[in-house]
Amino acid sequence: MSSKEQLQVPLGAEVPGWTPPPPPSGLVLQGRYAALEPLTAESHAALLYRAYAGQDQVWDYLPYGPFSSAAQYHRWVRDVAALDDPFFYAILDRETGQWAGVASYLRITPEAGTIEVGHINYAPALQRTRAATEAMYLMMRTAFELGYRRYEWKCNALNLVSRRAAQRLGLSYEGVFRQAAVVKGRNRDTAWFAAIDSEWPALKEAFEAWLAPSNFDDAGHQRESLRDLTALVRVAEDPALRQS
Repeated sequence: MSSKEQLQVPLGAEVPGWTPPPPPSGLVLQGRYAALEPLTAESHAALLYRAYAGQDQVWDYLPYGPFSSAAQYHRWVRDVAALDDPFFYAILDRETGQWAGVASYLRITPEAGTIEVGHINYAPALQRTRAATEAMYLMMRTAFELGYRRYEWKCNALNLVSRRAAQRLGLSYEGVFRQAAVVKGRNRDTAWFAAIDSEWPALKEAFEAWLAPSNFDDAGHQRESLRDLTALVRVAEDPALRQS
C-alpha cells in the first residue's frame, strides 16, 4: 500500500457554511387543529391536571407521576417551566378548546444541530386526534426551520405505542440502547428514532397532505393514513412492530 493510499482515511462529508441554530424560542406555535404555547403553572397546570385526572396510565413510561393532587402537579409544572432544557409546551386542542397535553424539546445541542422531542403526555381526550398529530408536526417543522439537522425521538423500548407513533410520524428506527437507564426502579432499554433535515421536505409534504381537510370525510375519518404517506421517507422500519 502506498503512502498516498494510507493517507486516504474515510471522513464524514463536509458541512459547508454550518452555523449552529438558535435554541427554541417561546413563540406560540399555531396550527389548524392545535396550538402550542410555553408551559406555565399559572395558565395550564390546573387545566392539565383535570385532563389527566383518573388516567394514571398516562404516566407509566414517564420518569415522574402520577401526581396525588393538583397542588403537587402545579409545583412540578412550575419547576419544569423554569427550565430551558427540556423546554415544555402545553398543547391546546382547538376543536374542543381544551388544554390536554404537553411535549418538550430536550437534549438541545445547537453545536451539533441535534434536538429531541420528548416528555410527550397526551390526555386520553387528545389521543388519536388531528390536534395530537398536528402538535408533533408543528414541533418538527419549527426545529427544522430553525436549522437543526437531526430530530430525535427516544422511548422505553417496551412502549410499543410510542414506537408506532415515531414511525407513523416518519422517523426512522435506529436501534435499541440496552440498559440505558433505571426509571422508577426498573430497567429501561431505550429505542431510538430520528429524522434528518434532508428528509424534512418530503415529511412536510406528507404531514400537510394528511392534515388537509380534504383528507377527512364528514365523520372525521381519514381517507389516507399518515403512516402510508411517510412510508417512502423512512429509511428503516422497527422490527418490533412487525411482531406486535
